[in-house]
Amino acid sequence: MVPEDTQPVGYAALIAAYDLFIPPPHLLSAFRADYRVVEVPDWTVYTKRHAPEPSLAGHLTFALKYEGVDLLVLKSLFRAVGPGAIEEFVTAAPTSQYARRAWFLYEWLLGEAVDLPDALTGNYVDAIDETQQLAGRSRNSRRHRVRDNLPGTPAFCPLVFRTADIEALLKLDLKTEAAAAIGSVPGDMITRAAAFLLLNDSRASYAIEGESPPQDRIQRWGAAIGQAGGRSLSHAELLRLQELVLGDTRFVHKGYRNEGGFVGTHDRVTRAPIPDHVSARPEDLPALMDGLLAFDDQYASSMDAIVAAAVLAFGFVYIHPFEDGNGRLHRYLIHHALARAGFNPPGLVFPISSAILEHIEAYRRVLESHSRRILPFVDWRATPAGNVDVQNDTADLYRYFDATPHAEFLMSCVRQTIETDLPREVAFLRSYDRFKAGVEALVEMPDKTIDLLYHFLSQNDGRLSKRAREGEFALLTAPEVEKVESVYSEAFGGD
Repeated sequence: MVPEDTQPVGYAALIAAYDLFIPPPHLLSAFRADYRVVEVPDWTVYTKRHAPEPSLAGHLTFALKYEGVDLLVLKSLFRAVGPGAIEEFVTAAPTSQYARRAWFLYEWLLGEAVDLPDALTGNYVDAIDETQQLAGRSRNSRRHRVRDNLPGTPAFCPLVFRTADIEALLKLDLKTEAAAAIGSVPGDMITRAAAFLLLNDSRASYAIEGESPPQDRIQRWGAAIGQAGGRSLSHAELLRLQELVLGDTRFVHKGYRNEGGFVGTHDRVTRAPIPDHVSARPEDLPALMDGLLAFDDQYASSMDAIVAAAVLAFGFVYIHPFEDGNGRLHRYLIHHALARAGFNPPGLVFPISSAILEHIEAYRRVLESHSRRILPFVDWRATPAGNVDVQNDTADLYRYFDATPHAEFLMSCVRQTIETDLPREVAFLRSYDRFKAGVEALVEMPDKTIDLLYHFLSQNDGRLSKRAREGEFALLTAPEVEKVESVYSEAFGGD
């Protein structure tokens, strides 16, 4: 709904004028006869002095200048207007950075040349304005006199805006903060903390999916997470990981889907699908996955590691290439991107799944931030088997999404891991070592018995229950029990 007494401009005006069947950007623009720039829900309202010329060139210039690059809107727009409109735009303003950027983006997105000679004048300009959005490595396009700093290929290129939250988290330099936090901890304690956090992350990753697998599967997947970043991603590597996730694959199709897919439920009577998210069409999977792998191989290293992890992992889960195992592989890719960038200290895997599990509702909202937006633009039909069959071309919905909320969420999870989860585990280990030393000074016990003693005490507010005193620890005298409880209290501060 356009705000009262305003006129849409930029992308909003272009979507309406050319009847583009696409999800609109998260934030749209309008102007009114006023002298204040204000924000209302889903809109930025500009002043009348910002009002562009009411033409394709005018609104496209406004969009690139004030709203950033939206590849999904631009590709749909370019298909609608054709090359002639771009030729006119550039011919009328050959040195305009916005005309040359539009020209470059047209040829980059559609893979079609516009009938124009190479630009000979004008300073080189960035395809992505880095004051607005996070970019990738830069390569000069001499034809357009544009620096191609898009963080991906036409097959896969989500973008991230520089919001206040992202700027604040980038300034924190979480990678340096992580190294500093680890540097003050003895190596053997880090090794022990790493073992616990790794197993806990594996368990949490299954819990997010609502599963409680046997301990050996949790440990096997934990071992795979521990190797993240050590192997290059490829189609074959993803298939190997899928088999590790699933274990028994007798009843699941291995490899990329050869039919539709969705996330949601079924009608309890008719078994008709009720999707919350419709996955990419099977015929689009090879190109989409090629694009995702190219991003990981060629572009991720030039970006902030957490942002790259968010783009890679959430891009994967939206494509949803496998019949099963997508969620855990999605979180594995976070570990992969962070480890390969040298973000985690050696031997330590951040318990990202544990942090996600703590903020599961926020995680679901982030997932829905794109799924909910694209669902009305997917024309699907129910199949007799209770699946979905997509009727229209939807590949671009998975190539060019706004990954800003995903990057913000993942950055906050990594920050929690560095500033809370890891110090908490190290503090626990220090307290446990004090407890263990105190018990050993009182009475000789095997390590596993001391561990059992700790668990009984921790589950009963530092007191040894009557059942434990009469059962597993019946050999302890009453004074020894009292001293053990005192050791526990001193070691853990009464917590």
